[in-house]
Amino acid sequence: MSKIPKRYMKFKEDYTEVAEAYESMGDAVHKAGPLDDKTRALIKLAISTGARLEGAVHSHTRKALKVGATPEELRQVALLSLPTIGLPSMMAALSWIDDVVED
Repeated sequence: MSKIPKRYMKFKEDYTEVAEAYESMGDAVHKAGPLDDKTRALIKLAISTGARLEGAVHSHTRKALKVGATPEELRQVALLSLPTIGLPSMMAALSWIDDVVED
């Protein structure tokens, strides 16, 4: 469940300074407000779902599970996207969440 993609690991190896800056920015935006870890993780999953970013949905599903989100909560995020992004996109997101949950 906590598998970091090989491509990202290579990016970190090849572009260490850029990767560190990217990760620092991520840390900063997470600390910039009052939302708790689980809420932030679900929001990031929702953003990734709406943007149809399969890798990001996988990543944010793993991160959300790590901070205590349940598979049912993750699937509800996908279901909530239905009226906004449509059935095919919602179904894709649901399958990407299940890729991780059922792994």
